[in-house]
Amino acid sequence: MINITFPDGSVKQYEAGTTPLQIAESISSRLAQDVLAAKVNDQEWDISRPINDDATIQLFKWEDAEGKHAFWHSSAHLLAEALQELFPGVKFGIGPAIENGFYYDIDPAGNTITAADFPAIEKKMLELARQKNEIKRADISKEDALKLFGDRGEHYKCELISELEDGHITTYSQGSFTDLCRGPHIATTAPIKAVKIMSLAGAYWRGDEKREQLVRVYGITFPKQKMLDEYLAMLEEAKKRDHRKLGKEMELFAFSQNVGAGLPLWLPKGAALRDRLEQFLRKIQKKYGYQQVITPHIGNKMLYVTSGHYAKYGKDSFQPIHTPEEGEEYLLKPMNCPHHCEIFRAFPRSYRELPLRLAEFGTVYRYEQSGELHGLTRVRGFTQDDAHIFCAPDQIKSEFLKVMDIIFYIFKALKFENFEAQISLRDPNNKEKYIGSDENWHLAEQAIIEACAEKGLNARQETGEAAFYGPKLDFMVKDAIGRRWQLGTIQVDYNLPERFQLEYTGADNQKHRPVMIHRAPFGSMERFVAVLLEHTAGRFPLWLAPDQCVILPISEKFNDYAWSVARRLSESDIRATVDDRNEKIGRKIRDNELKRIPYLLIVGEKEAQNDEVSVRKQGEGDKGTMKITTFAENLTREVNEMTNQ
Repeated sequence: MINITFPDGSVKQYEAGTTPLQIAESISSRLAQDVLAAKVNDQEWDISRPINDDATIQLFKWEDAEGKHAFWHSSAHLLAEALQELFPGVKFGIGPAIENGFYYDIDPAGNTITAADFPAIEKKMLELARQKNEIKRADISKEDALKLFGDRGEHYKCELISELEDGHITTYSQGSFTDLCRGPHIATTAPIKAVKIMSLAGAYWRGDEKREQLVRVYGITFPKQKMLDEYLAMLEEAKKRDHRKLGKEMELFAFSQNVGAGLPLWLPKGAALRDRLEQFLRKIQKKYGYQQVITPHIGNKMLYVTSGHYAKYGKDSFQPIHTPEEGEEYLLKPMNCPHHCEIFRAFPRSYRELPLRLAEFGTVYRYEQSGELHGLTRVRGFTQDDAHIFCAPDQIKSEFLKVMDIIFYIFKALKFENFEAQISLRDPNNKEKYIGSDENWHLAEQAIIEACAEKGLNARQETGEAAFYGPKLDFMVKDAIGRRWQLGTIQVDYNLPERFQLEYTGADNQKHRPVMIHRAPFGSMERFVAVLLEHTAGRFPLWLAPDQCVILPISEKFNDYAWSVARRLSESDIRATVDDRNEKIGRKIRDNELKRIPYLLIVGEKEAQNDEVSVRKQGEGDKGTMKITTFAENLTREVNEMTNQ
């Protein structure tokens, strides 16, 4: 018998060789129907794979990210099987699960695959799924793997196999298809009930522009047709909310090939919006003791060699800038942190100065392949709302609590009400991957866990997901149509203080190494504005809206009064514009509602005589007539409430 420990700490005994599926059956027939994947001793595990020794276990359903991952990974194999039958001779690259669905990179080998083939591929996948074929895992020697895939002419697979260690190679088979794969997978194809092929794209083999270009087939599957229908409806809504479309309509930003791909141009309204976000955060940061710094957009190559960023970004980043001085090289900065380390190092530091909080809206540059660029969410130049906190190990928890306060404050002001958090911890069984002492890691991890508990934040813990330089806390928000976005991160770093030999003099008059905390509540200004645009569908919170109100004269006769209203509102720091086009008032109202302006102020004879405006609120309709001063006071109060002032 073996002991199986469940997440709640309870232990049950089972025969050696029992599978997670059998364990699920022993709990309830419903769970056995729903379970898709498992973790055994924190290792991903097929539900049909035997467990032979004492172990901890977690069972995952569709509602869990791990369950979806196994479902979609298996669906990628089902796609490959369908392509194999429909397009004889096709060769396969890789086919992973992704955040929404899966893809498979294929070499068509003389076949032509277009969007017109999507219905046939979907039909074939469903036909194969209904066969309810078992998905079987098999261990295979390197020699046998090379022969199996070599005989099939699968040279992409053979390349991958050649890099694998013998004794750790597995295949998965269902029906007539066998693939090289680590897994895990669902037990059979039966749960796959709804299929949609989404798109085709070009993809270089292994992401190398010098290698073969393959065809990437994207798809998504669900255990119910209703789920697929809801997903497709969400995508339609997402198209309407696409930040690239809204940004153009609202004149916020633009791109120019003459400037360069992935380099956004902020237009006046967008620049003003971005400035308001920056000022909002600056004001908060000031309350929490942050000091603003400014660093150059470039740095000497050796700065990034020291930090380790050159090893990570050097190969794939922008090429070095050569100066007239022989051998002197500079790089566009990919990160702000090395510069901030040098600021810490500029003077001898005492424990009395800690925590030292340095903040910068610092623009960084990273080369992205043109195919990866996407509006403001994936660019080559972006501004991070960066800050680095240098503190003693026993100050980590209090600093985390303060940063969490800032993040919650921002989420509330921007109406991101639905969010979750993840604590990324190190793998205790593989400590050599990480830098820093056991004591410091324990302190940091406990500090994050306790900080979340104090805030009542039910944060998910992920073992093995920590960065090599320290544990971290990430915030994921759900937008208005249910999509998850990572916004806001807090990371503990033992690496850079070590690399830059940062020191402070402690109360004991000895030298100590500070801990460095990275934090960026927005992440980057570009990506944050994109997410905010899509979340609000361009209907920004009143305090942030480019135009807070528009004044609509009912005829040309009242244009002068309309402009005088705008000037008076401007004196109260209210952003107002005037629509003085020679159009009927109904047309003006409709046009300006489409521009997503929060308040529409209609003025005519009665309003001009009484120093009033007739108020309409976006989405709420007529609010009656009121004095200009009353409207200004109400709007200011509303803004202050929204920003917690």
